[in-house]
Amino acid sequence: MQLATEVHIQTPFITLGQLLKEESIISTGGQAKWYLRENTVLVNQEPDDRRGRKLYPGDIVAVPSSY
Repeated sequence: MQLATEVHIQTPFITLGQLLKEESIISTGGQAKWYLRENTVLVNQEPDDRRGRKLYPGDIVAVPSSY
């Protein structure tokens, strides 16, 4: 079963690390590096482990459902 959440941002972009924190996948920004190293996160169907990756409206991010 896949769950989807649409996230609306008020800025031109948000970083992947900020998104993970905003969605309570991680509790602090410092955990982003560890989380992205230990888990496969897809951005627009491509693996990405850069916490500073800029996400723009329309980008699709997939994280493991075990969080």
